[in-house]
Amino acid sequence: MKIIDLRSDTVTRPTETMRQAMFEAELGDDVYGEDPTVNRLQELAADMASKEAALFVPSGTQGNLLAILSHCQRGEEYIAGQQAHCYRYEAGGAAVFGGVQPQPVDFEENGSLDLAKIAAAIKPIDEHFAITRLLCLENTRGGRVLALDYQAEASAFAKLHGLKLHLDGARVFNAAVSQQVPLSQITQHYDSISICLSKGLGAPVGSVLVGSQEFIARAHRWRKMAGGGMRQAGVLAAAGIHALENNVLRLCEDHRNARELAAGLSEIDGLDVDMDAVETNMVFVTMDSDRQVNLLTYLKERGILAGGYDQLRLVTHHDFDASDIPKVVDAVKDFCTK
Repeated sequence: MKIIDLRSDTVTRPTETMRQAMFEAELGDDVYGEDPTVNRLQELAADMASKEAALFVPSGTQGNLLAILSHCQRGEEYIAGQQAHCYRYEAGGAAVFGGVQPQPVDFEENGSLDLAKIAAAIKPIDEHFAITRLLCLENTRGGRVLALDYQAEASAFAKLHGLKLHLDGARVFNAAVSQQVPLSQITQHYDSISICLSKGLGAPVGSVLVGSQEFIARAHRWRKMAGGGMRQAGVLAAAGIHALENNVLRLCEDHRNARELAAGLSEIDGLDVDMDAVETNMVFVTMDSDRQVNLLTYLKERGILAGGYDQLRLVTHHDFDASDIPKVVDAVKDFCTK
């Protein structure tokens, strides 16, 4: 039985052509800066983001960690969303490793942070308080895309208040494809961006952190300290290059499949699907919490994996195609009619 896995877009596996690229990768020792494939990936990512430099890191979590540590010193703080990945789901790394205090602010429904609320959260210059140094945004957030105008306003706001601006851009290519703009039209507003290669882009491992030469030099040192230095890492970087060169535009297929899946589920009694919130590759379904737990078990028994906390979350990706949609919808419908 084919397993239909909708828990996350992290479950994708390398295609045969990506595996071949990995097999053929030219290798060197990246700790010495001598792996040509890693260097090419970093140059490609920096160019796509219109930034001076990039750094290949093992994970998006490490990318965000290095960014916070490179922008902030001990006793300083960063502002992020209450449910932001870099605050809630990364084990408190910035506080543990760097003594950097997080200041969470509630997300707005569209995935943005209200600039007035951020202004109220910025600490005054006083010896009683941590020094507010960094603002972190997330794009996409729960599948929602940050408006281009909002990001420009956030950039101007950060400059006005003397803050650096970091983007957790794990799925920023989904945002760019959804808005039909080049990546650089988004990344121009940020001092640093962490971009994941192993979600919708389909690489097995890795993220790239992009920014200025000075910023990346600091992040490089933190990467070494955090154990992120890798040797013949070109075998992994080759997958990232293949992903950036071949798998960006196809993200629109994931978005289309998510819309079709959401439309099918919205027809089922007892489910609440906000179609307006399906902007990229995530579908959220609201239902009774006890029934949600039972539904997950029911689906798993039929070879369909899903996840979520307060809501059922279904994430479309490279290994999910349109022919899987009716199978999922029919299984959910069968459960709801029992």
